[in-house]
Amino acid sequence: MTSQKLRCCVIDDEPLAAELIAAYVRRTPSLELAGVFNSAQDAFATISAGDIALVFLDIQMPQLSGLEFARILPRDTRVIFTTAYAGYAIEGYKVNAIGYLLKPVSYPEFLEAVERAAGPVAPATLAVAQSSAAESDYIMVKTEYRLRQIPKADILFVEGLKDYVKIYIDGEARPTVSLLSLKSLERNLPAATFMRVHRSFIVNLTKISTIERGTIIIGSHQIPVSDSFRPALQNYISSLLPD
Repeated sequence: MTSQKLRCCVIDDEPLAAELIAAYVRRTPSLELAGVFNSAQDAFATISAGDIALVFLDIQMPQLSGLEFARILPRDTRVIFTTAYAGYAIEGYKVNAIGYLLKPVSYPEFLEAVERAAGPVAPATLAVAQSSAAESDYIMVKTEYRLRQIPKADILFVEGLKDYVKIYIDGEARPTVSLLSLKSLERNLPAATFMRVHRSFIVNLTKISTIERGTIIIGSHQIPVSDSFRPALQNYISSLLPD
């Protein structure tokens, strides 16, 4: 391990939380504090200068979340996420992160994450105490300035609109709305369970109650099946019919 200090910055929209991490940085001989910021936008110019090795980054921030910001950081910038919420399935995001600290952060936990950051750890590896099998059962979406973890098995269907999607969830009267494309969401849903049946719709095959006259019925919802996706659906139906 090199004796050179790691230049780092702290980003958290909560001033007290930001100052706590900054105080830990000042106490740690292997670190050099380059700045404390209350938004990702304010920190971007400093990080883009290219001499920041490590970022302590809050996840839930308005306008630009920590997860979104991590995706646009230089690839050699290492990230340690800080958050007050333990339920985030963070390894599902392909970001340059090597640590995860749950608030309130203790100094021993902070030091452990710093040691990992200074060591030969691949930036895309994130130390989160969750099994990959459990993480694959959920999707994470941003909705109304917060992140929500949704069990895939609870999704009825997804409707894609111009710049966002509506995720209809079993037992919920209103859909969850998220600013992302239907195509990007489709990549995170298992093909064995979810099928695109229309340019604007993905359905959970296990939730279908009836199919009639080119229409899928799930609960009280009617989802159209377009001609281009009809053969795949017919093959699926044929595979379920008795010989």
